[in-house]
Amino acid sequence: MIRNARLEDYDQVEKIMQQTQHLHVEWRPDIYCNVETVCPKTHFENLVQNGEAIVYTEQDMVIGIAFFNERIVSGGGMKVAMKTLFVDSMAVLEGYRGKGVGHALFDELKAIAKQKNCTGIELQVNAKNDKALKMYKDYGFTEKSINMEIYF
Repeated sequence: MIRNARLEDYDQVEKIMQQTQHLHVEWRPDIYCNVETVCPKTHFENLVQNGEAIVYTEQDMVIGIAFFNERIVSGGGMKVAMKTLFVDSMAVLEGYRGKGVGHALFDELKAIAKQKNCTGIELQVNAKNDKALKMYKDYGFTEKSINMEIYF
């Protein structure tokens, strides 16, 4: 079942966020580090209060989360102005990945985006996250831009 996140979901959500942070640390220890708290409680409370967090549950256990917000991209004369639903974080509890939870969350996000009159959904993904990249492409996402980097 997918529903709006509630304050009492915090501990379960933080567990999922910790698992996801651990993956990011493995992929890019030069950028990410292990932290005691990935999603501060006050941030989660704001997301819940603003209706910007949904959870996927099975038998009262949170197994998937998505944090999102509306973004209005100004045209600035060179681009078309648009409103999109930006997915800030999406994560699924280890052991439930690859079983359709992400697709179900995206179905709900698509419904939310349409309700808010958004033109689409956008997100960013770690280039080393092959499983997420595949899921996003399977769902119909395409590359919009590619960030490049060089460090010294």
